[in-house]
Amino acid sequence: MELSRRLGLEGKQIKFWFQNRRTQMKTQLERHENVILRQENDKLRAENDLLKQAMTTPICNSCGGPAVPGEISYEQHQLRIENARLKDELTRICALTNKFLGRPLSSSGSPIPPHSLNSNLELAVGRNGFGGLNNAGTSLPMGFEFGDGSMMPIVKPMVNEMQYDRSAFVDVALSAMDELIKMAQMDNPLWIKGLGGGMESLNVEEYKRNFSSCIGMKPSSYATEATKATGLVYLRGLALVEALMDAVCHLVTCCRAFVIPLNFLSVVGISLLVTFTLYVILVKLFSVLVEMNRWVEMFPCMISRAATIDVLSSGTGVTRDNELQVMDAEFQVLSPLVPVRQVRFIRFCKQHSEGVWAVVDVSIDPSQDATNTQMFPNCRRLPSGCVIQDVDTKCSKITWVEHSEYDDSAVHHLLQPLLSSGFGFGAHRWLATLQRQCDCMAILMSQDIPGENNTGITPAGRKSMIKLAQRMTYNFCAGVCASSVHKWDKLSIGNVGEDVRVMTRKNINDPGEPHGVVLSAATSVWMPVTQERLFDFLRDERMRSEWDILSNGGPMQEMVHVAKGMGHGNCVSLLRGSAINANENNMLILQETWSDASGALVVYAPVDISSMSVVMNGGDSAYVALLPSGFAILPGISPSYHGGRSESNGALVKPEIDGSIVSGCLLTVGFQILVNNVPTAKLTVESVETVNNLISCTIQKIKAALTVT
Repeated sequence: MELSRRLGLEGKQIKFWFQNRRTQMKTQLERHENVILRQENDKLRAENDLLKQAMTTPICNSCGGPAVPGEISYEQHQLRIENARLKDELTRICALTNKFLGRPLSSSGSPIPPHSLNSNLELAVGRNGFGGLNNAGTSLPMGFEFGDGSMMPIVKPMVNEMQYDRSAFVDVALSAMDELIKMAQMDNPLWIKGLGGGMESLNVEEYKRNFSSCIGMKPSSYATEATKATGLVYLRGLALVEALMDAVCHLVTCCRAFVIPLNFLSVVGISLLVTFTLYVILVKLFSVLVEMNRWVEMFPCMISRAATIDVLSSGTGVTRDNELQVMDAEFQVLSPLVPVRQVRFIRFCKQHSEGVWAVVDVSIDPSQDATNTQMFPNCRRLPSGCVIQDVDTKCSKITWVEHSEYDDSAVHHLLQPLLSSGFGFGAHRWLATLQRQCDCMAILMSQDIPGENNTGITPAGRKSMIKLAQRMTYNFCAGVCASSVHKWDKLSIGNVGEDVRVMTRKNINDPGEPHGVVLSAATSVWMPVTQERLFDFLRDERMRSEWDILSNGGPMQEMVHVAKGMGHGNCVSLLRGSAINANENNMLILQETWSDASGALVVYAPVDISSMSVVMNGGDSAYVALLPSGFAILPGISPSYHGGRSESNGALVKPEIDGSIVSGCLLTVGFQILVNNVPTAKLTVESVETVNNLISCTIQKIKAALTVT
């Protein structure tokens, strides 16, 4: 009332003014709030559009590329996530059912093909008959087993669609494992010890009474070799199992390792699993490409090449328990007079108890593979392998059994006693090679190596130099044995003797060898001297001028000495000879030597100083071009010895390693020479005769120096 009296207005007018004012202020506030809400709405719409775009084109966190192509709605995305969860749950249920029911449970809705499910490889208690080692084996998982127990579908390397019954392979693997365990456990009368107390030979008649063949009857023309050896190696059992079960897969394996998971993703449609799946793929590919076939590296002079053809079971955890593989391998004796043994077999690994494993090989029955009935006809591998038992934290006890049937008609008569006695492919050689390799690894990991001369070489250079020597030895063995590592063409021209094998090949793009036409010649001869005497003579740089034309008629000097074993002859050396002219001052000789109970090796190759300087400073040795030559010394079984061969009805395979055998050894001489640096050049008869004369002259010089005939 006072305000209306001061303003000279009626009370109603004052009232209406305030009402209008409040309404105006409220309208302005609501308008401001609407503007803010509209801005927030536009921002949310923009974010929503970005999310929708991200959902339709998801990006891989690892590579930055599109993870799942195509238009995917939000509803489809949610359904696929739910679908993946249900499929994972179904896989786990199937695995549990397989474990408790003893048979696989499949589902038509599973994205995994039925044949990719693992069979049950459970070993019952007491079945293996290995005293104190019997245990109930666990069923094989139906997928990859990671440390946290999570499962992923099996990705099996396949080179071709092999026509065989997988369940039959499981039965063969179980039977072979039982036979290996029993043969490793049994002694006399199944095994007869040699007079030297080392390698044991098989009593065939006793074997026939106790075992039945799991791969069919032996061909009538085949001979049998079977031996057993036991010893200690400085390597833990699990590390040895990892090496035995690791063989390089074919290139197709790598390709299919990518295709199968991506196909699985296209079925399941889970963008969230893309990163994890790519991780699994990359880990598998890395293991294939980087581990580089540790089995071949462990036995470099016995295995020319090996490949895993199929993984029927990936095993349990890191122990490789119940892992089952189909493999190809080429086994060799370092002589051109013994054919390479090409074998396709299954390899089964079983952990019997804590710290105890067994790994068994057995050839595939040709009737199991209808597409390859004539494959690898010269050898059959009966249950063979090793039982590994940890002794302490540093070493393990190995019982090795080798049992094979082979066609000896293609073996030269000079080498037949070596094979029939078991010294060619027998357990004694496998175990001796394994012990030498383990000693080498122990020496290389040692910081202080007595007697080693590493002047001018770094620790990285030491490793690079050994790696180069390993490649040199591997190429020498491939040239002597004519394995399929290289494509060789056999020659029969000129005045080449029937016991000398001459081959040629062309190198076009391998940086580790000189480019051009390579000629290889090798032969084996009987030497009536001991292995030790011949080895010491050939490796002695002071006596090298007696036989090596590269020495230029003078003694050589050892510049670098890298020990590879406890023996004084197990080493890698760098030699320098007397130079006739200034150009030859740039040449050195890289040499690797070793000797053990299975034989000895002296391999060498000329290298230039500039390349070796890079290697000795830790540089990459893969681009050092070399062509190796050298000698392989095999145990002495006289050519007149015929005891130990088992005919088709023979009762005994018995090596007589005692004083009754003539003291001597077999010497294999091999040369690889670059005859023309143009790969398309024609090979001449003069080149063949030159390398043939080189072999003949070298053998004659060695015999003359040792005063033998």
